[in-house]
Amino acid sequence: MNSKLLFSTLCLSLFWVTGIAQDKSSAKFGEISPANFNLPNTDIIDSNTNAVIIADIGSSTFIGNKKGWFTLVFKRYTRIKILNEKAFHLATVHIPLYVKDDDRETLVDLKAFTHNLENGKIISTKLEKSDLFQDKLDKNHLENKFTMPAIKAGSIIEYSYTVNSDFLFDMQPWAFQYVNYPCLWSEYETIVPNLLIYVAATQGFYPFSINESKLGRQNYLVTKPAANLYEQEQNLTVGATTNIRHFAMKNIPAFKIQDYLTSPQNYINKVEFQLSKVANDGESYRDVMNDWEKTSEELLKREDFGSFLNEDNFFLDKEVAQLPNDITDQLQVARIIYSYIQNNFTCVDDNGFLMTGSSLKDILKKRKGNVADINLLLLALLNRKGISCAPILLSTRDHGINFFKYPILSKYNYVICQVDIHNKTYYLDATNPTLGFGKLDPKCYNGEARVINSSATPVNFSADSLREVKQTSIRLMPNGKGEIIGSVQKLPGYFESQEIRDKIREKGKDEFFKEIKKEYGEDVDLIDPHIDSLNNFEERIGIAYDFKLSGAKEDLIYINPMFGEGNKENPFKSEERYCPVEMPYTSDETYVFSMIVPDGYVIDELPKPMVVKLNEAGDGQFEYLLSESNGTISMRSRIQLKRAYYRPGEYDILREFFNMVVKKQNEQIVLKKKK
Repeated sequence: MNSKLLFSTLCLSLFWVTGIAQDKSSAKFGEISPANFNLPNTDIIDSNTNAVIIADIGSSTFIGNKKGWFTLVFKRYTRIKILNEKAFHLATVHIPLYVKDDDRETLVDLKAFTHNLENGKIISTKLEKSDLFQDKLDKNHLENKFTMPAIKAGSIIEYSYTVNSDFLFDMQPWAFQYVNYPCLWSEYETIVPNLLIYVAATQGFYPFSINESKLGRQNYLVTKPAANLYEQEQNLTVGATTNIRHFAMKNIPAFKIQDYLTSPQNYINKVEFQLSKVANDGESYRDVMNDWEKTSEELLKREDFGSFLNEDNFFLDKEVAQLPNDITDQLQVARIIYSYIQNNFTCVDDNGFLMTGSSLKDILKKRKGNVADINLLLLALLNRKGISCAPILLSTRDHGINFFKYPILSKYNYVICQVDIHNKTYYLDATNPTLGFGKLDPKCYNGEARVINSSATPVNFSADSLREVKQTSIRLMPNGKGEIIGSVQKLPGYFESQEIRDKIREKGKDEFFKEIKKEYGEDVDLIDPHIDSLNNFEERIGIAYDFKLSGAKEDLIYINPMFGEGNKENPFKSEERYCPVEMPYTSDETYVFSMIVPDGYVIDELPKPMVVKLNEAGDGQFEYLLSESNGTISMRSRIQLKRAYYRPGEYDILREFFNMVVKKQNEQIVLKKKK
């Protein structure tokens, strides 16, 4: 089994094992007393807690509608105590709604109050209707938003609302755990007529207080629309067995964000649903899940995704005419088009796989857009030049992993371009102006993605397949004038090179080297600093400079041979870790140092050499080799991590490994003045 799935319990059935524990929250909307402002004494609340989710209670049920079928009714009630201003953002609530053609989800029965305790008396402030705003995010998504009134430290806010939806494909998911905030009680119930069969996925580390499933019975009033002008609509009462599922958790700790973690959404306690089958009649069912081939076919017909691939797009010829037209090699043409998009179009939103522009013409006019606008325009230009290409859907690392193996488009938030030339495949993302041809940002390496073509080919982007190689060398030697000259050469890894390019693009080379000078101190001068391959985006940059130190006068001189290039502290500070360590890539860092001992000094102490393996399999290694010969000190430090992903059970050895690295890289050479 994939080790990532060890942290998710994937349940693809209708029923769960019944849990016996019975409990409930005392919180009810509008019922509040001064005692409610006192939080319980529990380990999940400490001095660093900025807010507490007192209760979060939801349900998804169904009613008959006038379209001859069912409407999904989602209700939510939430009560939160705000402890200080760091949690004021919780007072702004976002409610997403889906729209398709003439159908749309609707928000009803919104009620919200802010309660403050003043001199022993509760002052309640109501949210007014005028405080509710609606934004159109894109063609298919709206967002209702409101901010609670009269917020201050110590406030209790509570709100409830209902969303009615005729889109039954995705039943509302439910998260029982909050990022950064503890929750005293979270509860979710679903009551589903057995004419609809949903599969579900549950995940998380903490056990349910309630986890039960049972059968019920319910009548639904369904109106069958008239088929023509000569018929009348029919009101039908449909009796159905219901599948009732009830989940609850209490005293759930806050999910704490740690370094080297892709997305909390991969690990927080939650449950998600997907419609699997629908009853044709009272006895048989039909599958409603699309496979990837069908989904790809539908996406390629959408105007906001891929319909242009089957159109002439003559208007693109005007854009293509601006490019060199005397080149026939397809790879060169692809590079030119890629660079043209990078340099002439701006990505203003790196989220979303559907175009926000109304058409390709609209994107060409505005010269900016989201990631889909930019990369699908790239695809259109490549296609216009006869280059074999296709879009790829993926989920970036911060968006989360799709544990479902069938297409759930909400699990994807990014689109790139696949190009096949000369029997070689290239993956392109033109949203970053400093990203080389055929390179992808590490955020794209998040597991399985899908090529949107007739075969819906899966492609795997694994962080373990990325290797970041870095080399640094520093040489110190006296110049015969009582000074020491240092010579530095750095060859950062590709992705560090890209970060440096972005810094220089923003602030300039002078400011970049000023920051380096600050690290050495004001008394150190940089001599002849320069950077190679700054504009060659497919290569790593090279950084070189000399620096001058004043001559030594003390009886003892302490020198750290890492010269600021080592690990000053362990990146893994927590004693425990429940989530895996997910680095963006594997790494191989080599540092070489040499020094001629200044006249008048001898070596008093040298750090001892060390070679340490991360584990028996050799998935990582640290070498620290140091020697002295004829007055010259030579040192070589190398850290290799051959994997990017480490299970929680491997955390202790990874942490101890870096403890040894930090300790060794902070040891010093001691020089003593001759007597």
